[in-house]
Amino acid sequence: MTTFRLERHLPYDADQLWELVGDVEHYPEFIPWITRLRAYNRDTAPSGEHRFDADVGVGFRMLSETFSTRIVRDPAHRTVDIGLIRGPFRKLKGHWRFTPDAGGTQIGFDMELDIRNPILNALFKANFNLAVSKLMKCFEDRAAARLKPVRT
Repeated sequence: MTTFRLERHLPYDADQLWELVGDVEHYPEFIPWITRLRAYNRDTAPSGEHRFDADVGVGFRMLSETFSTRIVRDPAHRTVDIGLIRGPFRKLKGHWRFTPDAGGTQIGFDMELDIRNPILNALFKANFNLAVSKLMKCFEDRAAARLKPVRT
């Protein structure tokens, strides 16, 4: 299994960043390897959490896969959790958290991933840090294009 933890400070409002990351239907617009995404089974829990499932198509060169995830967006704690329903993984788990601080937001992103195919898993492990860094860059660029920096 591959695990990754990323901490980053961005000069934007925590609630706006939480909204941007939780708006998964728009991921194909700014994450180049997400080729399609369909959200369904929307529900709001009594606690205020927004839950839904999403089928995600990804493509890298000649490889393409589809997997299904359950997304839980918690506005009270400013978190977004991603869990695997089905797909080419043994495990897929992601957790975003957004904490306001001076001059913006501290973002935390944790991910655990294990791909069933041992060859693809080894290939992905070798490039995992680069892939997650590129993913974070996609979100940073989207935030820069859509959000105004917090004034201090």
